Amino acid sequence: MNKEQTYYLLSKYLSPANIKIDEPMKEHTSFRIGGPADIFVTPTTLKEVCDVHALCKENDIPLFVMGNGTDLLVLDGGIRGVVMQIFRNWAHVDINGTVVTAKSGVLLSGLCKKLAKAGLGGMEFAAGIPGTLGGALFMNAGAYGGEMKDVVHSVCIIDENGRNRWLDINEIHYGYRSSIFRDHNYIILEARLQLEYRDPDTCLNTIEALNAKRRARQPLEYPSAGSVFKRPSGCYVGPMIEQAGLKGMRVGDAQISEKHAGFIINLGNATAKDVLELIDIVKQRIQDIFGIELELEIQVVGEPGKLK
Repeated sequence: MNKEQTYYLLSKYLSPANIKIDEPMKEHTSFRIGGPADIFVTPTTLKEVCDVHALCKENDIPLFVMGNGTDLLVLDGGIRGVVMQIFRNWAHVDINGTVVTAKSGVLLSGLCKKLAKAGLGGMEFAAGIPGTLGGALFMNAGAYGGEMKDVVHSVCIIDENGRNRWLDINEIHYGYRSSIFRDHNYIILEARLQLEYRDPDTCLNTIEALNAKRRARQPLEYPSAGSVFKRPSGCYVGPMIEQAGLKGMRVGDAQISEKHAGFIINLGNATAKDVLELIDIVKQRIQDIFGIELELEIQVVGEPGKLK
């Protein structure tokens, strides 16, 4: 099925304003890198999300679901099929005592500040993570000693068969930057979070202190996808890359950050090919020197090829 046919089918369920053809993915990722998505949709209701999922399943159209693209490297050939973004139109938050129900499209930064002001603590660690709740749930995001598994009670999904159901924390199988979501094509809709009462000023001060650390240590002034590699047991990636003499190394406009070697930044016109070349160099050098095989923390999606 070609793009025009897919567009026509989707237009039965979505407003034309929420369907785009050949949409540049660099406009939707924090790396500012990536070729075009064949079709890019932004549903606003549960019915629309379910309709897009069902249509793609019935017609064997590849479907990729994303938030605001902070941990993605989209390849230069773009993404075939349909990309469904669950973000700005999917961000409602409901607070009931210490239990919070939040849609997956809400930004972590806004969610954490909202909870802090309400006197709910436990998610201060996530306030500086530049992603959506859905992305954080997907990868068990964490920082400064906290992880999403510490606050998640349950997660509502659409499973591969189109069923809308809740998974409790024991069914999600959270590990270090891993979960059941990495192995299944589930669509994360919302989550129930269990927090605790804390002094609002204390929560807000903690958030500001952690964000100040992040600004001082990370190259937030450049486009990137955050930490490129998972942290191996017992060591840190940034210092290893620095010891390997790779800090500041550049391929095209992709560079290993001089501020934090665990980040690869886009100096302006980097391509996914540039980034992947740097990743390969780092992995090989770390393997040669330290005998450690680095694993990617970021997601690499799409197809190789020239930018269109």
